[in-house]
Amino acid sequence: MPVPVTFAAPHAFLGARPDDRGAAFCVAGVPLDIGTTNRAGTRDGPRAIRAAARMLTDGRHPETGADPTALDLSDLGEFEIALGDIPASLARIEEQAAGLNHLVALGGEHGITLPLLRALARRLGGPVGLVHFDAHLDTSEENFGQRFAHGSVFWHAITEGLVAPRRMIQIGIRAPAWPEMFDWTRGQGVTILSAQQVHESTPAAIAAQVREVVGEGPAYLSFDVDCLDPAFAPGTGTPEVGGLATWQAQGILRRLGGLDLRGADVVEVAPAFDVAEITALAAATVAWEYLCLQAAKR
Repeated sequence: MPVPVTFAAPHAFLGARPDDRGAAFCVAGVPLDIGTTNRAGTRDGPRAIRAAARMLTDGRHPETGADPTALDLSDLGEFEIALGDIPASLARIEEQAAGLNHLVALGGEHGITLPLLRALARRLGGPVGLVHFDAHLDTSEENFGQRFAHGSVFWHAITEGLVAPRRMIQIGIRAPAWPEMFDWTRGQGVTILSAQQVHESTPAAIAAQVREVVGEGPAYLSFDVDCLDPAFAPGTGTPEVGGLATWQAQGILRRLGGLDLRGADVVEVAPAFDVAEITALAAATVAWEYLCLQAAKR
């Protein structure tokens, strides 16, 4: 069967077959954005990411030759949420993620990571390592009185024992934060790499540090697009200047093939603030690079 031209590619992510929860790899949109603290709109992120992914359907990975479309891959569509209710939404997301073999989630705000980690830690029977790309620490105990806003996700993940903090690394951090947040996060054993440290290093060196911190156990990738500089990702709710370029993030991701990654999410795409699909394409490419890592193993 001939491959359709790019602009006529199927709407499912990478043309994956629909609604097969038994697939080895699943993609799902999680359109939650009621815990955002600045600009809302990430509920529309999954659709925008899928649309931009049409650029990734014509060919294999340029370095490894991996073909993610050869994976046993299904697009489950959008997870259900509880309108206007963050705790109930988190419960529904966890329930829908439970039992999936390997999930790549398209956000949605960063708060979706918490129920996804709950489901994964429960399935694996213990905490996982974490590779976290972000401009923000996301380790506040609460945001503006809300315990489950998108800036508190990793405080909960650590205190609930979902991640092993000494196997957790944050990449691209640069946003204003109280010194107590840095002290608490580092005090748990988390490794923090600022955006400036990334700029002064190389993707190969950063990836080597990631592999050293995360080690050989099961791990999870959480990629907030605001880790990228607004020049490369304007379509996000909490942009911060001085961030990573897309080539830096891509170069790091391409060198993580040795990790035992068991799931991933790409979050905080707000297409209403995007320009020419720049942000959506960056997010789609991150998900594609992740699936290429999985395909290369096979």
